[in-house]
Amino acid sequence: MKGSYVIIASMKKTRIRIGKIGEIDFKEGYYAYVGSAMNSIEARIGRHLRKNKKLRWHIDYLLKHAKIEKIFYKESEEKEECDIAREFSSIFESIPKFGASDCKCKSHLFYSEEIGLLEELAKKLGMKEWHSKN
Repeated sequence: MKGSYVIIASMKKTRIRIGKIGEIDFKEGYYAYVGSAMNSIEARIGRHLRKNKKLRWHIDYLLKHAKIEKIFYKESEEKEECDIAREFSSIFESIPKFGASDCKCKSHLFYSEEIGLLEELAKKLGMKEWHSKN
């Protein structure tokens, strides 16, 4: 299955070194990361869920300090991750440059004090909740 996904993770207030971006101060709350997997959503989400992995993408650094609460996905033959990120950026505070080193988006990581608002937008965008048996 190809398409896009949103990982919603919770974390406490902390400072994390994120790859080449450098140190970022994260507030306590919920973060939604928008990504794409044009080969296999199942494999990509499986990688994100693993604890032991090489730190390759910005999200890998974040997930060492965060707890994944929910994952949403949308099947598509087209890469829609930037369109989804733009929708999130119109509502939520973004973390500059995070996850957006290969596109022109400001960010692919968004912050909210409430998980429900992030979930609502993912659902509004036609995304389905990921369950481990998908």
